Amino acid sequence: MTSSLFDPFTVRGATFANRIVMSPMCQYQADNGKPTDWHVAHYGRYATSGIGGAVAEATGISEHGRITHGCTGIYSDEQVEAWKPVTAIFKRLDKPFLLQIGHAGPKASTARPWDGAGALAPGGEEAPWETVSASAVPSRPEWHVPRPLTVPEIAVIVEEFAAAAKRALSAGFTGVEIHGAHGYLLHSFMSPHSNRRTDAYGGDLAGRMRLPLEVARAVRQAVPDDTPVFYRASCVDGDGGALTLDDTVALCHELKAAGVDLIDASGGGIPGRVALSKTKPSPGFQVPYAERIRAETGLPTMAVGLITRAEQARAIIANGQADLVALARELMRTPDFAYRAARELGHEDPASVLPESYAFFLR
Repeated sequence: MTSSLFDPFTVRGATFANRIVMSPMCQYQADNGKPTDWHVAHYGRYATSGIGGAVAEATGISEHGRITHGCTGIYSDEQVEAWKPVTAIFKRLDKPFLLQIGHAGPKASTARPWDGAGALAPGGEEAPWETVSASAVPSRPEWHVPRPLTVPEIAVIVEEFAAAAKRALSAGFTGVEIHGAHGYLLHSFMSPHSNRRTDAYGGDLAGRMRLPLEVARAVRQAVPDDTPVFYRASCVDGDGGALTLDDTVALCHELKAAGVDLIDASGGGIPGRVALSKTKPSPGFQVPYAERIRAETGLPTMAVGLITRAEQARAIIANGQADLVALARELMRTPDFAYRAARELGHEDPASVLPESYAFFLR
């Protein structure tokens, strides 16, 4: 039996040897935004695991756009240089490696998860900084109340996204993924819950999607034509939110026109953490988002969220629900997921369907 899970997938100048992708996973181990030896070990572990490609962790387009003091950045030449030993691994294996670029917005200036993940307080070991958003709506009741961005400040952020995309390519990444999900800045503009503006960047859907689209256009213009540009979207809000899948489908039509190549279909973050959080998430609970966007816009999609089994991943691709499947926690539990999936799906010789980088270890 063969499986389309192991068919290649090409987007612009990048070819994924199979449809299994490492999803972004924040590591909180950076030094002033610079990746460290930790990142070389972390990403190297998965680069040689048989996956088709990877998207690196949420990386700040500016110092104050980071989530925590431990988050990576791509706003300085020093950070570009620090990323190169990581991207070199993927280059050597001829494997697509995208950088997720974003601004944390109202969820910035927080502690690392093992320190509670709450808002940083003055006088603590790590100093807080001012947070910004579409409107003065905190991500959590006990968190900072963000300052609404002015229109001139919005223009600067658009420029910072474009500059970050250029730096990502200089650092050796294959392309970029714009982070428009999980309650961070771009999502805060899209959601009616967090966007209470009355100017051109608020109000109706056209106003709320204005900033995400300006960022997408600026990033597309900043990189060569053969560079893939993905967009991670929270397709719906969590509990208490107001963003609908209809809104996101409309956004994706416009993102396609702006030159975005693929939608990484996630959910939640405003104000609840998980999409559809009134119901305990079940395996593949976000796959319908990717399926509908793909069907209605013609854009390729990547499904993510509790994809844990080989047959589940195979069916998503074979049934045309998405073009790629992204795994995070399952890859942490089972780094050789691709190898196991190949065996489970009937490939007697996994090396026949896995990238050369993994086949080398099977000889």
